[in-house]
Amino acid sequence: MIKGKITKISGPVVIAKEMTGSKMYDVVKVGELGLIGEIIRLEADKATIQVYEDTSGLIVNDQVVSTESPLTIELGPGLLTSIYDGIQRPLPVIAHDHGDFISRGVNVPALNRKKKWLFKPAVKSS
Repeated sequence: MIKGKITKISGPVVIAKEMTGSKMYDVVKVGELGLIGEIIRLEADKATIQVYEDTSGLIVNDQVVSTESPLTIELGPGLLTSIYDGIQRPLPVIAHDHGDFISRGVNVPALNRKKKWLFKPAVKSS
C-alpha cells in the first residue's frame, strides 16, 4: 500500500510526497474523509492529484493513500436503471441515505449487491 502526505493544496489540485511506486491515473483517497482523486502527474516521489470533491478542510501532512488501480467503472445488471455522478456514485442511493447533496467522502457501491436478478440463458453451452 502506497501512503503519502500532502505538501500543497491549490483548489482541487493536491501535491503529495512519498508516493514512490504510484502510477499515472491511479485513484487515491485523500485526507481522513478519503476524498476521491486521480494522479495526473508524477515527478520523483511527488504526485500531483486532481481531487474530484471539495478540498476545503484538507491540511498539509494529511494522508494520501493510493488504491494502486486506475479509475474504473463497474458493469452489471441494474446499471441502466440508475443515475450516476461522474465517478459512478449512484445519486438516488446517496439521496436516500445521505440527503439531496453529496457529502464529501461518500462512498457507495455503484450496483446493488443484494438484489437477485433473473437470468435465462438464450443459448445452450456446447
